[in-house]
Amino acid sequence: MPNAVITGANRGIGLELTKQLLAQGWDVYGVCRNSSDELDKSGAKVMTKVDVGNPDSLPSALSKLKDVKIDLLINNAGVLGRDSITEWDPHTIEHQFRVNALGPLLVTQTLLEQLRKGAKVAHITSRMGSLTDNSSGGYYGYRMSKAALNAVGVSMASDLKERGIAVALLHPGYVQTEMVSYGGDISAQDAAARLLTRIDELNLDNTGSFWHSNGEILPW
Repeated sequence: MPNAVITGANRGIGLELTKQLLAQGWDVYGVCRNSSDELDKSGAKVMTKVDVGNPDSLPSALSKLKDVKIDLLINNAGVLGRDSITEWDPHTIEHQFRVNALGPLLVTQTLLEQLRKGAKVAHITSRMGSLTDNSSGGYYGYRMSKAALNAVGVSMASDLKERGIAVALLHPGYVQTEMVSYGGDISAQDAAARLLTRIDELNLDNTGSFWHSNGEILPW
């Protein structure tokens, strides 16, 4: 069976991605800081105490995967701050950068030798990281960190192409998760299904693309 590693697998989109890949016959390693009852009961191989925002801890925290050949890595873990031009905290903004941008880079670097030739890496980003699409302002830390993640993904697509590894930057949509107080317009189940369709379509010809989960190519 193919192996998938998913960060932030304990709830929301990460949990749904885990469930749906398991149903498709994948072995899934659910990576998170703290597990949940649903993740524990899902059938995934659960790895806790993995904080993608703590770079010094990642090599040790991910060492359990050293003998696993990975076919799919989904960097899903993320945090959302609501910084405005008048109300912001540099520590909160820095934390968003560590989790949303630096985390996916360091997780991928740490697991690089475990990625098979032909493997895929999917970064769950946001259209809020698009400069062209920003017509409402605000959310400074989140927007900056997701724009940085997009830059990471484009560089990574170029660097990993010679290894036969394709990289996608995927916006899930406005999803009904705890992160947005369940105020979204699409369920986590539907978002996960659409994301997996985009991952199925990912190849070395379209590597580095910035996609909406509905298939739309998003502007940078």
